[in-house]
Amino acid sequence: MRVLHISTRLILGGSQENTVLSCEGQAERGYEVHLAFGPIFGPEGSMLDRVEAFRTSNGQTIRTHELPNLVREVDPRKDHRCWSRDLRRLLQETRPDVVHTHSSKAGVLGRWAAWLTRDEGRPRPAVVHTIHGPPFMPVEGPPHARVATRLKNGLYAAAERFAALRCDVIVAVADAMTEQFLARRIGEPDKYVTVRSGMETRRFVEAPPGETRDDARRELGLGPEHFVVGTVARLAQHKGHDDLIDALADDLRAHEYWRLLWVGDGWWRDRLVDRLAREGLRDRVVLAGLVPPERVPMMVRAMDVLAHPSAREGLPRTVPQALLCGVPAVAYDVDGTREACLDVDASGDRATGILVRPGDTRGLRAAVGRLAGDPDLRRRLGEAGRVFAESEFAAEWMVDQLDEVYALAIERRNATDARS
Repeated sequence: MRVLHISTRLILGGSQENTVLSCEGQAERGYEVHLAFGPIFGPEGSMLDRVEAFRTSNGQTIRTHELPNLVREVDPRKDHRCWSRDLRRLLQETRPDVVHTHSSKAGVLGRWAAWLTRDEGRPRPAVVHTIHGPPFMPVEGPPHARVATRLKNGLYAAAERFAALRCDVIVAVADAMTEQFLARRIGEPDKYVTVRSGMETRRFVEAPPGETRDDARRELGLGPEHFVVGTVARLAQHKGHDDLIDALADDLRAHEYWRLLWVGDGWWRDRLVDRLAREGLRDRVVLAGLVPPERVPMMVRAMDVLAHPSAREGLPRTVPQALLCGVPAVAYDVDGTREACLDVDASGDRATGILVRPGDTRGLRAAVGRLAGDPDLRRRLGEAGRVFAESEFAAEWMVDQLDEVYALAIERRNATDARS
């Protein structure tokens, strides 16, 4: 089978890691795998080196295609060039059996172009789209900003409705994504399938020599006496770093051995560092910066608690990754987060962390304080979380499910063609 994946940006991020793991798993199964993406730039890093270095045991590779006009921002001229020239040409050259799009921009343009593809003697490719996160922004801020956000959300919803009519199956990484899209009248219920975002579970569960919790802490200048609240996220809007400062500033000042550990980089780094300096907290925050994906497990093992106060998510990969390391989570109850962070007061023995109402910095402080004062609770949540995440988020399981999705998409493509 020949599969073409299309993603807007191949930066270091959850949706991109999901896409790359899908490509690698399918190449291991003998598929001819192509991966198309837009220009890569900025401080978030890139996954391109990993993709280009990948080889299966029999020499199979992932074939990459950079599309110069596939950009994240709305740009009518570039968007038209991408759809009418870059994507149409790529589809004619690769002649895929399945086109699998990821993220909103690539999803709209890619589905549209694939749906119209007709090669002599061949059916159009089956079209699959994965929703990794909601494209709709929270309506917040002053009145003019709220109006602008509502207009933008309306445009996104209209574009998604258009694209939903031009694909065979829509994959959601969390049930919450399906619920949100159906609430906006995007697609029909029977078009959606949930496939949890897979990850390399063994890298997180098994600490190789030199990458244990103690090793990580020594490297970061932390000792066994420190209580470490960590994040793994881009230093960017809606990821919640300001909320963490608001919630924990007093505790960081009051407790000599409390530390924040921020893993990641982004456009907001300088502003956040300036704020920490102004508030006298710079020495209480360890900035690990951008680290290669293979070092993320080691960074997570250094934490006592993962904090993920993100305002919008699909299903945050950092939460199950922390659980795989035996680290409990405190997270805002948004989107699909509750499908990984199972709340201690609602989930009994299955609980993996504590959920907090979005924007509730007092609740965020209370949740972190509760775990800081109860090491036994942290241990129990971490142990339950590891068992849960190993069964739900393995990359191999995700690729198995995508095989079934592709078979369903091809079946539906054939039925659609037979009716036309």
